[in-house]
Amino acid sequence: MKIDLTDTTSSKINAALMDARRAGGSTAAGMVLTLVIVTDEGSAYDALKAANDASREHPSRTLAVIKRAGRSPRARAETRLDAEILAGSDAGSGETVILRMHGELVAHAQSVVLPLLLPDAPVVVWWPENAPQHPAQDPLGAIAQRRITDAVTAESPVGQLAQRAASYTPGDTDLAWTRITGWRSMLAAALDQRPVEITSAVVEGESYNPSVELLGLWLTNRLHIPVERVVTGGPGITSVTLRTKSGDIVLDRPDGLMGTLSMPGAPDRQVALKRRETAELIAEELRRLDPDDIYAAAVRTPVDRLKQPSAEAASSAPVLEAAVSAPARVTAKVPAATAQQPAPAKKAVAKKAVAKKAPAKRATKKAGS
Repeated sequence: MKIDLTDTTSSKINAALMDARRAGGSTAAGMVLTLVIVTDEGSAYDALKAANDASREHPSRTLAVIKRAGRSPRARAETRLDAEILAGSDAGSGETVILRMHGELVAHAQSVVLPLLLPDAPVVVWWPENAPQHPAQDPLGAIAQRRITDAVTAESPVGQLAQRAASYTPGDTDLAWTRITGWRSMLAAALDQRPVEITSAVVEGESYNPSVELLGLWLTNRLHIPVERVVTGGPGITSVTLRTKSGDIVLDRPDGLMGTLSMPGAPDRQVALKRRETAELIAEELRRLDPDDIYAAAVRTPVDRLKQPSAEAASSAPVLEAAVSAPARVTAKVPAATAQQPAPAKKAVAKKAVAKKAPAKRATKKAGS
């Protein structure tokens, strides 16, 4: 069922929701939380689809807040609220209300959202893109028990981690952290099976991916060991190596689908490490509404604690370009492409080039004299 309301109010929206519920044969809400999505027109479809899929596990009332301030002075001066209500099969296992706010109403979105919250139910706010610098101080974020951001959508994803650390408030979380749940579970299970002393670790993954940094910071914080961050071609995180005196424990996933766990003295095992869709990530975050202390400790660990590769390897531009473009795994540890030629051969080429230039210089002096 779909209901369109133009130039409406929160009370009219509530009345329309009650009518839609009665028309569907149910007078009870039966929903466990309110999910507020703050987005724009470009990202609304994907965000609502993910929320609807997640609502099959967590029946909820989804409020999509779309702010349209207007481009012209006349449009900005006009204050109007348009609503689109989806119920029944169109809204998953809950109710969906798309709120389009125009003009000055954009600055007072919380006044529209507050009357539409489910009574006595938790509130979760999700910013798929363009999250505020301090989510807990945002007018909409202040009414929520949980605030979900996504650092990967920022202009500088890795730099965004420092902002998330500076503004962290209990209840904050980020989907970049949720994406590494499988990796953390597998690594913890491997150490449970083989209790050994870890001396260092290497985390490999594509550049501009904050999940790689968060995984390295988590290892640094929990194991108190030096962790090296290596750039590869992806997708996402490609490998984690835990170094021990008895051999390396390696969890490798070069294709983004299946991983291989290698341990000293044991056969290699295939493990499921598929990259998950946004709906699965949101569903995981909605399972817990208490503060995530482990995330807080990891994100507050400075990123510069991660050890970078050696200067010789890091300065190799061709290798870094290959790590971004080539599907094969290339790490920053690989020596420069010019290193393929033996050192004596390089010196011979250099001497030959000098010998060619020398006669030209003498000929020039002779002509000038």
